[in-house]
Amino acid sequence: MATKAISDTSFTDDVLSADKPVLVDFWADWCGPCKMIAPALEELSDELADQVTITKANLDDAPDSAAKYGIRTIPNLVLFRNGEEVARFSRAAPKGQLKAWLEGALA
Repeated sequence: MATKAISDTSFTDDVLSADKPVLVDFWADWCGPCKMIAPALEELSDELADQVTITKANLDDAPDSAAKYGIRTIPNLVLFRNGEEVARFSRAAPKGQLKAWLEGALA
């Protein structure tokens, strides 16, 4: 399952009302580190599809959501469960570190 692009318009339905945990990758086209972790997030989306939905919120498409959750640096990964933020990872990292963090946050 590939990552899903979301926006301010779809944020409530895709993230806050989701029936399983949702990881939101806040990113931008001009962000080099964001582009570096994108392939790892695509792979993790497939590997962990039964546990979490991985979404991507481009700051141009989700400025209100980014502001609401205090996104000041990118990449910024925010994990939501039952409509609430439960964990945050605010830097680029290799796939192994991203997976370990995400699996720990989901446990």
